[in-house]
Amino acid sequence: MKSKNKIAVIGGTGFELLSDIKGQTISTPYGKAFLKEKGNLIFLPRHGKKYLAPHRINFRANLTALKKKGVKSILATAACGSLRKNIQPRDFVLLSDFVDFTKSRIQTFNPLGAPNYIDMSEPYSEFLRGEILKAAQELKIKIHKTGIYACAEGPRFETKAEIRAFQMLGCEVVGMTQMPEVVLAAEAGIPYAALGIVTNYAAGLQKRISGQEVMEIMRIKSQKAKQLLLKVCESLI
Repeated sequence: MKSKNKIAVIGGTGFELLSDIKGQTISTPYGKAFLKEKGNLIFLPRHGKKYLAPHRINFRANLTALKKKGVKSILATAACGSLRKNIQPRDFVLLSDFVDFTKSRIQTFNPLGAPNYIDMSEPYSEFLRGEILKAAQELKIKIHKTGIYACAEGPRFETKAEIRAFQMLGCEVVGMTQMPEVVLAAEAGIPYAALGIVTNYAAGLQKRISGQEVMEIMRIKSQKAKQLLLKVCESLI
């Protein structure tokens, strides 16, 4: 009996799967992407083999490699800061919408060709989001069911004034890696969902923010995130 689906997990900072697999480099028209494959499960480290900063990630190569591999669904992790006191560090947030504040990232596969008008009314797959919520309930993992994500350019953290502006626009978490990943997934026709992992309160809601703090919380929470996403994968493959 053939498997129903080929699923990719895109892992952000501090998140790893298939650690026993050597991995492979995939050539694309946009450059090379690195991934690991075991059966119908693919793991792609978003930042690449040598960890590129958010503004340097080759999103088009990553998504093209997954398309070439025949991926039908994408689950992703995203480290993020909280803009709301009720969303606490170490919480999980199921992203439901975004506001894009990036400045220099190419957001389409062919920017010089005819415009490809992509509907982004529902950027995150309702079906995949439902599967994550169902798995979280079964595993008794607390998760915020929705979250509006502000995507900043990075790699610096945001100012207090920027965070106040994001809050006024209704954003609930902030990060640096959802754009243009979620948009390119839509353009490639691959349903996509992202699990936000809250590592800190944003600027102005706590005294200081450090990359070390982000990495430490991701280390603590990655095992639970792995358990959750693998359960979703098992139900779909």
